[in-house]
Amino acid sequence: MKLDPDLRLQILEKAGIYANRFSIPEPRVLLTTKEVLDMPKEMTEGRRTSAYKYYGVSYLQHNLIFINVRKIPDEKTLENTLVHELIHLRFPYLAHGKRFNKLVRQGLKGKTFLPYRKRTAKNL
Repeated sequence: MKLDPDLRLQILEKAGIYANRFSIPEPRVLLTTKEVLDMPKEMTEGRRTSAYKYYGVSYLQHNLIFINVRKIPDEKTLENTLVHELIHLRFPYLAHGKRFNKLVRQGLKGKTFLPYRKRTAKNL
């Protein structure tokens, strides 16, 4: 897809809406590989120069996501990728798999999630 100011605004609005539904702070959203490389190295460590290979990347420690708009073929894939990366922020302990994919599908359908709470012996 071609990133223009309208698409950028649309993505940022959706990120805010989904972040609200997922009870997470609205993340900083990067939309070009140049934006990733312009960030301080410690913020994008680990997936800095390889980010261009993926549709999206989450940088959990810094509440930051990268959506590789140029690589994404259509609007549906764009929305799936956005929700996928935000689910990583909301469920930081979950790896890819059946449960993760189920949460992405639920998020796309409009489900809201309560804020993340670390488990303690008291609330198990």
